Amino acid sequence: MSTNATPRGCGPEVDSLYYNLCDLNVVWGIVLEAFAAAGIVFSVVLSISLLASLPFIQDKNRRSSVVLQAFFVVFTAGLFCLTFAFIVGKDFSTCASRRFLFGVLFGGCFACLLMQCVRLNFLARRDSGPRAWVLCLAALGLWLVEVVINTEWLIITVVRHPQGPLNATAETGRATATPCNVANEDFVMALIYVMTLILAVVVASLAIMAGKHNQWKKEGAFILLISLVSVGIWVAWIVMYVYGNQRTGGPTWDDPTLAIALVVNAWTFIILYSIPDICTLTSFEETEQTFGEDLYPNRGVGYETILKEQSSQNMFMENKAFSMDEPKQGSKPVSPYSGYTGQLRGAVYQPTELALISKAVGNHPPEVSFDMAIPRASTHSATDSGSSTPSTHGKAGSAAHAQTNGNSGNGLHRTSQW
Repeated sequence: MSTNATPRGCGPEVDSLYYNLCDLNVVWGIVLEAFAAAGIVFSVVLSISLLASLPFIQDKNRRSSVVLQAFFVVFTAGLFCLTFAFIVGKDFSTCASRRFLFGVLFGGCFACLLMQCVRLNFLARRDSGPRAWVLCLAALGLWLVEVVINTEWLIITVVRHPQGPLNATAETGRATATPCNVANEDFVMALIYVMTLILAVVVASLAIMAGKHNQWKKEGAFILLISLVSVGIWVAWIVMYVYGNQRTGGPTWDDPTLAIALVVNAWTFIILYSIPDICTLTSFEETEQTFGEDLYPNRGVGYETILKEQSSQNMFMENKAFSMDEPKQGSKPVSPYSGYTGQLRGAVYQPTELALISKAVGNHPPEVSFDMAIPRASTHSATDSGSSTPSTHGKAGSAAHAQTNGNSGNGLHRTSQW
């Protein structure tokens, strides 16, 4: 190949098959190449982040979605890689990968999304989802159906009934009797199963919103959003690929149309689903950890730790029992709930040595008071003035005698002074 025929931006040693990767006159190839390469790097970073957060996820309902999410990111990275097959030129290997992997990779993505919808439907209604291996086997079964369909279609159209060049831009000898020689309508018809999976994801994500557990509806909303956006992207590229290209740019627009559809849909998967799902997963675990630390700030060993694990009602009953054993201070009653403020108490009251000593002292019988009542003479009316003094003496003597008899049980005898 002469130097003059080499496009601007490509070296003389570059094969003509890869001109779209470096030709400055064909800007769409360079732009899509950059976005696809960035998508591959971002998908790898997301996969590493997802696998690194797996040991820190304690909720089994959250852990069951990690495997499906990892497979979803892998299939999305495959979509970015497949974009290069549509940027470069056509030969047997690139055309075979286009026709086979386009439906297989999209089928894997939407199969994972459909199983996520099934899991969220169980969680939104029962707050308990199926096991992770059940979801993975179901997603694998749905994906294998598309693999079988594309394999059979590729064998029939290439091996048994090869066609002549249908694309006007195909080079003679290189694109003859290759998988590229297929009509655009046939390429779209081979993706009917993938379109069925997309519609199933839309219906299943709508069913999540009818559940009674609201904490799972957020993930369902992300899946519903990504499914609706995917429907719009697929309608746009199918209309352009089947009808628009024949009326505007002809077959030269076929490869850019499919490449743009791959890059846009893959980045939509990453931005609208993968990133929010991973953020929701990590934020949920941080909330659980913070809540646990606030509820039990001190992790001691002993009777205090055991009481913290009980209900608040039982804990307050224990506090009441300790308070009833305390000695009463004077004649003023002390309520066992006087220190209750309506909040969880940081520690449970335990009697100290001083309280035990006071309790022991308080158990002895109280000393008897021997205060003497000194009688006072009272002034009576004029009719009793003559007998006021003897009457006072008699009452005082009776009071002293009664007091002496009242204390006779303790062995104390006193003699009246009157």
